[in-house]
Amino acid sequence: MKKYDYDVIILGSGPAGFSCAMQSSKFDKKVLVIEANQEHLGGAWINSGTVPSKALRETSRIIQRYQNQFPEEAKEKPYTKYLMGDLLSYKDQILESKNKKVENDLIKNEVDTYRGYGSLVDKHTVEVKDHEGGKKKFTAEYIMLATGSYNKAPGGFEVDHNIVLDDNSVLSLTHIPRRMVVIGSGINALEYATTFASLGTRITILSYTSEFLPFLDQDIRSELDKVLADNSIEIIEQVRDLSIGINDLRGSVEVMHSLKDDKEKDRKYVLETEHVLYLGKKLPNTKSLGLEKVGIELDKDGFVKTDGTFRTSVESIFASGDVAGFPRLASASFSQGRIASCEMFREDNSLEMPEQIPFAIYSIPEISNIGLTQKEAINKGFNVAVGRAYYKNITQGDVSNQQTGLLKIVFDQDTFKILGIHIIGERASDLIHLGQSVMNLGGDIRYFIDHVLNYPTYSEAYRIAAFNGINYVHKAGVKYKKILN
Repeated sequence: MKKYDYDVIILGSGPAGFSCAMQSSKFDKKVLVIEANQEHLGGAWINSGTVPSKALRETSRIIQRYQNQFPEEAKEKPYTKYLMGDLLSYKDQILESKNKKVENDLIKNEVDTYRGYGSLVDKHTVEVKDHEGGKKKFTAEYIMLATGSYNKAPGGFEVDHNIVLDDNSVLSLTHIPRRMVVIGSGINALEYATTFASLGTRITILSYTSEFLPFLDQDIRSELDKVLADNSIEIIEQVRDLSIGINDLRGSVEVMHSLKDDKEKDRKYVLETEHVLYLGKKLPNTKSLGLEKVGIELDKDGFVKTDGTFRTSVESIFASGDVAGFPRLASASFSQGRIASCEMFREDNSLEMPEQIPFAIYSIPEISNIGLTQKEAINKGFNVAVGRAYYKNITQGDVSNQQTGLLKIVFDQDTFKILGIHIIGERASDLIHLGQSVMNLGGDIRYFIDHVLNYPTYSEAYRIAAFNGINYVHKAGVKYKKILN
């Protein structure tokens, strides 16, 4: 007789929970996934976050490319020609397809599912409250917390999902707004801003921070500033005291705010808009999980503390994905769930998250990076050199009429070791993986010179950037013969 009902119980079916379930099933383990959503699997990953927002972005990008290719089409704003319902129908088709795939994958791998809200009873027991109020307990050798995150509620106004939207209700808009104020300081603020700006919406971003996306490399930031200017996207930083009201006389929504350290004290600024998109700080879904019952430790922001294999302070309980904090990426969550499963069920497990992982911002154009920025590399004491390739100098950029973009390689001038790669431009999120592979396999900048790359492609940017970097080193006094050997 088995001691437990299951080998592992997983709370949440997002990327971390799903990958943990798949990997555990490959170890021939009995798996139960508990999902709070009564209708869908996949969590925010499929239903309200990664997939639907990227589907809308892709439609917007296609419209923008079409207008760039045929300037006559750009004389009319997209919101005068396209219906939001038509744009979102593409998203709905993808959601239906992805939901079916997740469900079929779980069934095919004999993973059990149960709908309801799970909470910990002890280190091996989960109680689930279903949507009709019934309760049922399950036991397992291991428990995985993959409950994701939610937006912190705003102060000074409410999200009514009509005038003031969040990242869920914005995907249910019935029309393309003429004006929109985006309140947020993270990458999703830029993603939604550029997506709607490509549809003709006039965008203003209100950021609480003193610098918007400060982690970007300086050259990438310079290119982004050009993109923002070209799309008439304004960023206002250090906003405070936000409130939102309706001006019946003018028939508009008014967003009022002040600025931190404003020279004109107590001055209020007013922005007229049609809709407000609020993208608040992400907080972990840990309420009502019963973490305190078993002594699971949290960090200062409330995220679950874990080690390199995503084990919590309780040996039988793991946590991965957004609930475990940084980096809060779907891409990383897939790996985290798999690593946790391997730690549970594979002897002598040595898998951990790589020290360097790629990041991507799905703005228009995309931004992606891995490793150190130029400034970070200098601060760490490297003898830094850089190579740059602008899309306007790449044949594929001409062919695709994509003149905005930059690929930058940061490397050590003494060893030619690649320290970081930073890209803004079409297909940046795909392009980064070539550089990632060369970095992780111990190659250096000369790889891109010594090997043949398809032509014309955006990957040609690596070769051009490598030559540009080599010229930088040569001008510093190093002979070409030494560089190429």
